[in-house]
Amino acid sequence: MSARLAVLVSGSGTNLQALLDACSDRRLDAQVVLVVSNRSDAYGLARAERAGVPALYLPFDRKRSTRTDYDAALADRIAGAQPDLIVLAGWMHILSDAFLARFPQRVVNLHPALPGQFPGTGAIERAFEAYGRGEIDHSGCMVHYAIPEVDAGQVIATMTVAFQPDDTLQSYAARMHAAEHRLIVQATDVWLKRHRTRATAPGIAHHNSPAGGTS
Repeated sequence: MSARLAVLVSGSGTNLQALLDACSDRRLDAQVVLVVSNRSDAYGLARAERAGVPALYLPFDRKRSTRTDYDAALADRIAGAQPDLIVLAGWMHILSDAFLARFPQRVVNLHPALPGQFPGTGAIERAFEAYGRGEIDHSGCMVHYAIPEVDAGQVIATMTVAFQPDDTLQSYAARMHAAEHRLIVQATDVWLKRHRTRATAPGIAHHNSPAGGTS
């Protein structure tokens, strides 16, 4: 039986599309059963509709609920879809234990930086600035377990993306996003295979793939 994925997005949903495509062509033994967004204008919702996947728009209104209440309500709605794995793919809301405790070791996050570098928002821009200062010659992306501390959970997979001498922020960001599309599929596959065999439960072995300067 194919694994059930819930994917949380806040924007254009290109990483969601990478997962939808991988499920469609059987690179992943999985199906996306729910797409959730906290933003009504997120194009990821349209991608879900186009793919025939149920979609949920659930905004966080600070005036009407606390973060804990929102996370608990979000967990309730997602639990109804019975996902095996929840993938945060450009999800711009930090989840608390009110959500994460409901799905232990079953929530993973994609972040456009390597472990220990550039946590939080603006990671690609901050990496490019560091490159301009001569502090680094590469960055990359990772998929890790989501924990309350931002971008600090156990790493499942990484992919290195090197800078090129003629890079602009736009050209580097494009290569980073292309790497993210590959990595999110690879890391999901790693999680699914290890989870099913439970060879290293409850952790997942580190899986590192270089992207170098490819586009």
